[in-house]
Amino acid sequence: MAFGKIYLIPNVISEGTQTDVIPEQVKSTILKCDFFLVENIRTARRYISSLKLGLTIEELRFEILDKKTSFEECVDLIQPILQGSNVGIISESGCPGIADPGARLVHVAHQFGITSIPIVGPSSILLSLMASGFNGQSFAFHGYLPIDKKERQLRIKQLERESKEKDQTQIFMDTPYRNEQLLADILKSARRDTFLCVARDVTGDKEQIVTKPVNKWKVNDMSLKKIPTIFLIYAN
Repeated sequence: MAFGKIYLIPNVISEGTQTDVIPEQVKSTILKCDFFLVENIRTARRYISSLKLGLTIEELRFEILDKKTSFEECVDLIQPILQGSNVGIISESGCPGIADPGARLVHVAHQFGITSIPIVGPSSILLSLMASGFNGQSFAFHGYLPIDKKERQLRIKQLERESKEKDQTQIFMDTPYRNEQLLADILKSARRDTFLCVARDVTGDKEQIVTKPVNKWKVNDMSLKKIPTIFLIYAN
């Protein structure tokens, strides 16, 4: 029996934007899938429902794939694929496998010879880089910075040094309720001539992407409270 396939299905970054940012290929791909691996079943159901595919959402099969999913659990999850079923991995936001637990299952699947097919869709990380004006030939995404204030400021200085030494764009984020605190720490820790890009609500109706030197930024230049935001620094 031929193996099934894994389809990496992008989700919206900002709610209500599916008609603008989700390509038709996503819709046809969802119809090929026998079940779905998701971080949150409720939000995944709502997303698929918003695409208006004529599916009975209650009849769809979902399994949890999140940051707590172990290697052994991933092996269990791919068993139906080895029996010929197609599975769709849907991230909570953006593209599966990029800062997303879906990468772990795809890695396991490769060890069994299962094919993974990425579907084009929005990624706040890449879209922010595109709009920043920073080096797109060499860049690194670091996820969340330390919660402790002193450790976070030291990490910012370290990333700034790496940016200058490697001519590399450094990309990171935080939970939305800590965005303004992170911005304040960047402005306190980074050199005045280092460039900072703040990308707020990418693809959403409050989208704002601004790049300028640290010495031109003020903490209250942009309202970031509870709004998903990507930060990028570039020291040249």
